Amino acid sequence: MKKELFKFLIFTVLILVAPLAFKGGYLMNVLVFVGINTMLAIALNLLLGYCGQISLGHAGFFGLGAYLSGILTATHGLNPWLVMPLAAGLVGLLAYLIGFPILKLKGHYLAMATLGMGIIIYIVFNESVDYTGGPSGLSGIPALSIGSTSFDSDVKSYYLVWAFTLGVCLFSLNLANSRVGRALRAIHDSEIAARVVGVNARELKVRIFALSAVISALAGCLYAHTMTFISPASFGFNFSVELLTMVVIGGLGSIYGSFLGAALLTLLPEFLRAAHDYDIIIYGGLLMVMVMFMPGGLVRSVPDAVRKLVRLKGGAGNA
Repeated sequence: MKKELFKFLIFTVLILVAPLAFKGGYLMNVLVFVGINTMLAIALNLLLGYCGQISLGHAGFFGLGAYLSGILTATHGLNPWLVMPLAAGLVGLLAYLIGFPILKLKGHYLAMATLGMGIIIYIVFNESVDYTGGPSGLSGIPALSIGSTSFDSDVKSYYLVWAFTLGVCLFSLNLANSRVGRALRAIHDSEIAARVVGVNARELKVRIFALSAVISALAGCLYAHTMTFISPASFGFNFSVELLTMVVIGGLGSIYGSFLGAALLTLLPEFLRAAHDYDIIIYGGLLMVMVMFMPGGLVRSVPDAVRKLVRLKGGAGNA
């Protein structure tokens, strides 16, 4: 546990000093989205990487958090700091209720069920024009503030978002190294074996599904108050697939892998813009290569490659 705490402290220091290297600008805004996507990737990784339950509908939970917070603050004038936990709690309750029937399914049946759930939520966003603004979106969402300090700049938004992200990261690390985390890994390896040793697999799967939804909804609230405008296009099926890719590329069953996957898939398109019409081809090709040659994700494959390189150099030196 001391080793994990040391790693987390180093990670925190790197996050805190990152703005000094960029000094604001567009890339600073992109790093805000890295933080939000890291929260979402961690949420999905808890469900998929640790518990072994796939979801193709997490963009729906993300959107529910954003719209609940946006509607209650922009339309009804409620305090955002009170609305955010309320929105996250309501989304978690919804996930808990629908989790019991959905998580009875396994494999591609579970994937299809969560996909259907995400599509239904997306359709509701589009059709509830009186509340969500429909395809035109919802504007006028207030930025978060504490007293006279408003988080209305890229640097301020960065520290706000990453304060939440680091909190989620620390909570998830503690969860992964706890008795509950060991039970989740047991379910991932063999649900039947986990049941035999006394793990209430069904209840635990539903709870982690609800927890994953709560974290996703919280990320949605932050997204809404950072952007101050939201539309259904941000919460569709494509984004659910992108979240799944972040988790797989970063590394299943790794909190830091979630960060690496989120950082890569958020930053890479920005650096590929210079390639103009070929950016999507390069992007797809890189992802294919990584999936083929780095099946363990970045968090495992990169250290393995470094160790092999060190051994090769050591062998060459001895020769």
